[in-house]
Amino acid sequence: MDRLASMRTFQKVIDEGGFAAAARALDVSPAVVTRLVADLEEHLGTRLLHRTTRRVSLTDAGEAYLERVRVILQELDEAHALVSSQTSELAGVLHILAPPVLATHVLAPLVSGFRAAYPKILLDIDVESYREPPIEDYDITLIGASDNFDANVIARKVISTEAVLLASPAYIQRRGMPQVPEDLSRHDCLRLKPATGRTRTWRLMHALEPGREVDVEVQPVLWANHNDTLMHAALDGAGITATTVELAAPLLQNGDLVRVLNPWITGRLQMFAALPSRKFMPRRTQVFLDYLMEQTRARVSGALATCESC
Repeated sequence: MDRLASMRTFQKVIDEGGFAAAARALDVSPAVVTRLVADLEEHLGTRLLHRTTRRVSLTDAGEAYLERVRVILQELDEAHALVSSQTSELAGVLHILAPPVLATHVLAPLVSGFRAAYPKILLDIDVESYREPPIEDYDITLIGASDNFDANVIARKVISTEAVLLASPAYIQRRGMPQVPEDLSRHDCLRLKPATGRTRTWRLMHALEPGREVDVEVQPVLWANHNDTLMHAALDGAGITATTVELAAPLLQNGDLVRVLNPWITGRLQMFAALPSRKFMPRRTQVFLDYLMEQTRARVSGALATCESC
């Protein structure tokens, strides 16, 4: 058990007034908050909180424990700040795991700027696709997930984004521009291969009208488990594909691709940075996370502006 993380989580539950609010404040799933508090209670051998459907409150033991926890955590934070302020340069190796699409389009563009800011922090990046990534073996593991992601891991949300439909100008000139989602059934579709069995149904959602969805029957001319393969096929005029706005933005800006069926999208996605729970976060991990979130969110904001003008 990461006792420090459990102590911070316990304090946050009280400060925020509940488990769900603490999860939002810590940017983790409610399941993680519940587990960390339960682990702490099991370690101490006593109940710290009274739980009801409406609220949580401290037990007598919990009230006494919280008083000491606040002092301990404050002293730890002050000690950490003191050491950090006396360190002119951060150094060490940062071990990162990422799937291919995130390594290529998210991590790689950040390397030069981050290295200029922190030249003594070395990056060791493994690029692999795992269904269950070995999060404990890395300082940071990047995870792409749907918008209902609620895994039982310590993770920070980096960005939320949308998947849009794209095609090359040459393809549109040859086959025409779809006007409604049902038109996709008469077009060449390039689709990402799902983890489970393939389906001819392509679900589209209206980005401006929550809850408005339509299922379209299509016959893909290409299935691939690699996003860049689909993008290059679309660039060559093979058909219509979908990808996230931040990946599409440069190609939309220079006219290599055009958006199809705006404002319909094929999904909402999120990227998380998962962290090992076994140890306290090193300062080099924190500064990289801050840089990753700042740069990636700025890029997504610019991409959304580009797509809105398409």
